[in-house]
Amino acid sequence: MTKGLELAEAYYKAYGQEMLRTKFPQVIGQTAVGLAGYGSECLGFDDEVSMDHDYGPSFCVWLPREVYRQYGAQMQAAYEALPQEFMGCKGRVTEEQGRGRVGVLCLEDFYLGILGRDTVPETDAQWLALPEESLAAATNGKVFEDPLGRFSGIRNGLLQYYPQRVWIRRLVQALAKAAQAGQYNYARAMKRGERIAAELSLTEFIQESMKIVYLLNRKYAPFYKWMHKGLRELAVCSEVGDMLNLLYQIPDPAQAWEGVQAEDYLYHLNTNDGRVLVIEAVCSVIVQELNAQGVSALQDNFLQNHLQTLLEKG
Repeated sequence: MTKGLELAEAYYKAYGQEMLRTKFPQVIGQTAVGLAGYGSECLGFDDEVSMDHDYGPSFCVWLPREVYRQYGAQMQAAYEALPQEFMGCKGRVTEEQGRGRVGVLCLEDFYLGILGRDTVPETDAQWLALPEESLAAATNGKVFEDPLGRFSGIRNGLLQYYPQRVWIRRLVQALAKAAQAGQYNYARAMKRGERIAAELSLTEFIQESMKIVYLLNRKYAPFYKWMHKGLRELAVCSEVGDMLNLLYQIPDPAQAWEGVQAEDYLYHLNTNDGRVLVIEAVCSVIVQELNAQGVSALQDNFLQNHLQTLLEKG
């Protein structure tokens, strides 16, 4: 299959570019074009499974509000009149929740809809108020053209990533949650025979450890469905993705906890449970990278013990 981003750019160059230049020459200099926002195609993660909805020849045209008010409806009508089939692909199949993701859009409303703001945050509090997956959605995809630079100005400001203090705060939060879930509560739940609680702890550890890897790469973590897939493309700690896969290949570890007393393994690991070994291996990779990036000099594998050192860096 043709990837959505590739299809969008080719479709724009084949039909959209000429449509804008011939029918709207008066505003072509204020028009940004590309594909970004919600959807696997904007991340480059679309596949055959994705083709059942929100797939097909399409692109986004972003207009400043004042231009959108004057020309948006006319431009949308011209967009909808473009050929529906292209490169062997039929017209875009759009589900209800996917409406408004492509076509002619108000530039400011694009960012408002994803982030709740149409400017780059200026304070730590403003940065911290933004969900990371929203930041990923606002900065993914590709801009094909933007002569005015207004759309890209916001985008590039967001892509400069968190200020150092905010990055440290996010990293501390994720490290604390990963330690609490994987290195503490998982074992306690297994001791009690609370399998649901143990599985929830394991799931939270997986999610938070992936967030840590994205943070260490200075890259916004996408929607949870795509976090693991995206690990493969990261420069540091990408091996964590394969390590986390092992957690679901280990046979039922219940037997490893039979007869375990409350005081057992308070200061040592239950190495009879293969999941514990994987969790510690993941934490070891994370600690090595914290050391490599100079934010913690501690060799301690317990992630919780690095928090104060990190906070002092921020």
